[in-house]
Amino acid sequence: MKKNNYLLMTVLGLLLLVLAACGGDEATDGNSEETKSNDFLSLATGGTQGTYYALGGTFADLISDETGIKTTAEVSQASAANANALKAGDAEIAFLQTDIAYYAKNGELMFEGQAVEDLVAIGGLYPETIHLVTTSKSGITSFDDLKGKKVSVGAPGSGTYANAEQLLEVHGLTMDDIQAQNLDFGESTDGLNTGQIDAAFITAGYPTAAVEALGATAAVVIVPVEADKAEALIEKYPYYAVDTIPSGTYGLTSEVPTVSVLAMIAVKSDLSEDVAYGIAKAIYGNAGEISHPKGEFIKTETALDGIGIDVHPGAQKYFDEQ
Repeated sequence: MKKNNYLLMTVLGLLLLVLAACGGDEATDGNSEETKSNDFLSLATGGTQGTYYALGGTFADLISDETGIKTTAEVSQASAANANALKAGDAEIAFLQTDIAYYAKNGELMFEGQAVEDLVAIGGLYPETIHLVTTSKSGITSFDDLKGKKVSVGAPGSGTYANAEQLLEVHGLTMDDIQAQNLDFGESTDGLNTGQIDAAFITAGYPTAAVEALGATAAVVIVPVEADKAEALIEKYPYYAVDTIPSGTYGLTSEVPTVSVLAMIAVKSDLSEDVAYGIAKAIYGNAGEISHPKGEFIKTETALDGIGIDVHPGAQKYFDEQ
């Protein structure tokens, strides 16, 4: 009997050890996931010839240095794709246009029925200028000249596509009036250079690498957005602002009136307050180290102007302290 009791106690003891080990494994797995999330941040940027990507590497280095969390800048399809990447957990930080952030947060246009409800801002960065780019060979000098032409409008659902659609609208045109081509920035300027397309919408801070590359081999023309059309656009879509591409940019011989939205950095609301604080401090506290021409626009005092969505409490804490 004693022998049977001893055997039973031994079996029970082994069973308890197994259960404890399983619980221990579960805790370890949970801790490893937490460690993983705290040890790496992915920053979604844009195409390799756009301003997001050009700035992304610098931002990633600054965030890594400030927070101690390894941060990597990733190539992406830019604003709309970046909002979806945040929602899916494929990125922790993302460049967005302010208009796209607004649509994503509120489930409008390309985000209808798919709102990114927990989207919040770190802060605004610089104007994202809408370029309608062509070359002197095309003969295009106005929006009316686009009728029937092959025009790159960006990927469906992208920020560039929305900008193109809205600018066409205020000029009395639709996508049906052009031969719309869904190309990225590099493909667009390559197509302009070879004559495969006639014009391209590019939304990016000037000077953007893709248009500069085109200027090395062709006479760049930026089609103007005249004052009355800009006013009509802003009245209907108030996240736009009047902008000007200066003379000398891309070899232009005079300044060109156009419009812009704003670039921003966004995260999800479940990002820790300390990490969000560190991201804000890394970017805005070290703006003087940003060599890209758009670095001069990145300022603490204007970081919360015109962003249109809620600010992460960690970032807000940083700005409140300044």
